Amino acid sequence: MKASEIRNLTDSELREKENELAEQLFTLRLQASTGQLERPAKVREARKDLARVLTVLRERQAG
Repeated sequence: MKASEIRNLTDSELREKENELAEQLFTLRLQASTGQLERPAKVREARKDLARVLTVLRERQAG
């Protein structure tokens, strides 16, 4: 997900996306630990997407 797409979301949509990405990241890490993960790069993508969402939320809170 691109940063420009994230910036177009409302605060409530960003919080929903944050929860969704956190759950996805947990699931991916669990799959990786059990050896069921097909694409290890998905963990990195999910982590970066979550960081982007959190960054935009913090920017909006700061003003």
